[in-house]
Amino acid sequence: MKNEKSYTEMMKARGRMKKKDQVRILDIYIQMIIDEAVFKRKKDILEEKINDAIDSRNQPLFYELADEYKKLLTSAS
Repeated sequence: MKNEKSYTEMMKARGRMKKKDQVRILDIYIQMIIDEAVFKRKKDILEEKINDAIDSRNQPLFYELADEYKKLLTSAS
């Protein structure tokens, strides 16, 4: 007799593989949500700092923050 797995064993193994795939997909989805939240928070903070620099007429700080903002946006796309 060959060393073959029964149908039941194969189906159990397939079920475990499916669960592992679902867990991996869930992990990826969770990471995407976290990354998006971090990106939005950084963007909001930079926008607030840029507005403060404009209000205080601090041109060098404005340019520095604008460059940082631009880098953030290009890294996201």
